[in-house]
Amino acid sequence: MTEISVPLHEKTGIDVISYGNSLHNSDSYYLIRAFGDLDEMNNILTAFYSSDDWNNGPKIEIIEKINKSMKSIITLPKVSIDALRRSGYIVGGKNFCCEHSTFREIQ
Repeated sequence: MTEISVPLHEKTGIDVISYGNSLHNSDSYYLIRAFGDLDEMNNILTAFYSSDDWNNGPKIEIIEKINKSMKSIITLPKVSIDALRRSGYIVGGKNFCCEHSTFREIQ
């Protein structure tokens, strides 16, 4: 995630605010991305997942490793997102709407 997925997200302008291993299982991972609103999230993720960098890059390798995937979308105030940034695995810069993919278990 650190060497492939997160840099690719950042390269395409996606604000990754936190990522890493789940506390309950070292083979589970989470990725929290921030967007301005749902429309922005949908537009950015559609562009990302249809990009040559994704489709001709790590897509197959990453998807084959996912046993389960859960997606949650929540709205947070900027202060909460900033707290997530300060809490550990930190990158990025937006606010308000977070897209959170979690529990990506490697087989």
